[in-house]
Amino acid sequence: MLGRRHILGAAAAGLALPAAVRAAPASTLRFTPSVDLAFTDPIYATAYVTRNHALMVYDTLYGVNNRLEASPQMVEGHRIEQDGLRWEMKLRNGLTWHDGERVLARDCVASIRRWATRDAMGDALMQASDEISAADDRTIVLRLKRPCPWIPYALGKVATSVCAMMPERLVTDVSGFKPVTEVVGSGPFRFLQDERVPGAHNAYGRFERYMPRQDGVADWTSGPKIVHYDRVIWTTMPDAGTGVAALQAGEQDWIDTAPHDLLPVLKRHSGVRVMVVEPLGFTCLMQVNHLHRPFNSQAIRRALMGGIDQKASMQAVVGDNPEYMSTPLGFFTPGSPMANDAGMGRLSDKPDMTKVKRALAEAGYAGEKVVFLVPADSAAIKALCDVAADMMQQIGINLEYAATDFGSVVARRNNRKTVAEGGWSALAGNWHGMDWLNPASHNAIRGNPEKGFFGWPTSERREALRAEWMVTHDQAEQKRICRDLQQACFDEVAYFPLGQYLQPSAMRASLQGVMTGTPVFWNVRPA
Repeated sequence: MLGRRHILGAAAAGLALPAAVRAAPASTLRFTPSVDLAFTDPIYATAYVTRNHALMVYDTLYGVNNRLEASPQMVEGHRIEQDGLRWEMKLRNGLTWHDGERVLARDCVASIRRWATRDAMGDALMQASDEISAADDRTIVLRLKRPCPWIPYALGKVATSVCAMMPERLVTDVSGFKPVTEVVGSGPFRFLQDERVPGAHNAYGRFERYMPRQDGVADWTSGPKIVHYDRVIWTTMPDAGTGVAALQAGEQDWIDTAPHDLLPVLKRHSGVRVMVVEPLGFTCLMQVNHLHRPFNSQAIRRALMGGIDQKASMQAVVGDNPEYMSTPLGFFTPGSPMANDAGMGRLSDKPDMTKVKRALAEAGYAGEKVVFLVPADSAAIKALCDVAADMMQQIGINLEYAATDFGSVVARRNNRKTVAEGGWSALAGNWHGMDWLNPASHNAIRGNPEKGFFGWPTSERREALRAEWMVTHDQAEQKRICRDLQQACFDEVAYFPLGQYLQPSAMRASLQGVMTGTPVFWNVRPA
């Protein structure tokens, strides 16, 4: 079962590497992210651009490969005692923060506690724990109320939020609602904060004192992280077409998001390679604010569900290219063990907007203003928003299309107040397919407004089912629980699923070592 592999000993078996694992420096790697890096703290912000930044700068106690199997990364390994109720994790010797200080177990304990306030699996770990402490400078101890064999996966997962290790001195706000602005990690790259130009430019330098693992196979975030470039420069482009032109001209080496309508041009270019880096794709949703009118009404949310057109939403992102899209989408990643068809009858292939408008009025919608947050600089999310906005206008919703930049959307979505006080009513987004694999990591299906997804839905039913899944180890029973959970999500309208799509990246054909999973910059090298 995904994330439940019981890992004992030091590391997964793999090809042993020479004692000194270092690569020769080789100039600069130039990368174009999908959107600007507005926030650098991966606990405060769940945006994937922040997660990708975090994987460069911060390290994690465990890593995961593309089969989503966890193996030790910062830790040498772990020891499990007392029938699974006591875990002892030992840090590797010689780990160093970017400021030159030694990485200590108490730093990691503070980091885990902060991460757990904002992450679904972290919260589950805290609920199952009696104590987390540092026994000495290198030893982290977990005392549990019940066995949790998924701990290595939770502490190493790449799904947001990543359990990034930070110095204890920076982890002062344990709630995670105040961003850490000083970027100090122990990962393979240092963030060059003095070179940052918000909205345009971010720079990273190879951390000379980083110690890659000496064992294992380099696969995603597991195994040795070997840096082949002295610098990695992220350049934010005003639109995806500009990024494509820069790649074709040799001014950029790798663009994270290749526009689907320009794929034929890119595939014909002899110096460019098109690659789907994230094979689980992106699962998409529209979320509404459950705290305030009109969407605090379950009846109104149910009426709005009738207007959702997943196929139109996906076509807006990928065009007429069926190999890059998947519908219908429920509340779990298609093709994964927990995916099911419960409640899918609430989705319509061809919504009748007249019927939906009538249902909306009968549900009690009284013309309240709906503020729809739209990140105009994110091509995929803006496309989702445009389809949803058109639908809402057709059914008579008093819509304010609030277009702004992605960073402003991320900041404003934390506002729980009414629209009159600067809050919001609806937004759309895309999640990596790994985030929706099961209830452990799927924040958006939670029914706890304090620990779940922005939008702040409340559901004792969904929380109870999630808690049941977390302590169930039989896969058939887990699948039964997920059917009930998906049915509850449709009944209560936790959010509106919009479909799944694959997003190709494009890079110079000479670039070698690019791994699938999500963009990482170790092991990448020139030909």
